[in-house]
Amino acid sequence: MSFQDKTINCFDCGEDFTFSVSEQEFFANKGFTNEPKRCPECRETRKSQRQGNTGYGSGYGSGNSSYGASRQMFPATCSDCGKATQVPFEPRNGKPVYCSDCYRKVRVSR
Repeated sequence: MSFQDKTINCFDCGEDFTFSVSEQEFFANKGFTNEPKRCPECRETRKSQRQGNTGYGSGYGSGNSSYGASRQMFPATCSDCGKATQVPFEPRNGKPVYCSDCYRKVRVSR
């Protein structure tokens, strides 16, 4: 497929930007079928807003925060082994809470 630079109007700021041949090739290689709606500056602004407002980490118990904000954790006691742990949700009475080791065991049996 032959690509040519395209001029696109940004959805956020209304300015025109160029969707270059190299960007189009990158999008095609990644399997993206839609053209970008935002210019690179507005994409970066939107990305940093999402990262700062999510409150999520990069996964349960990973310790890494790829989104820029750490996830709020709540203290809990594992319903299976009794070990003190932390979970990314507020435990409710009557609902079992598991440490990561016990959760892996329970998850397999579901």
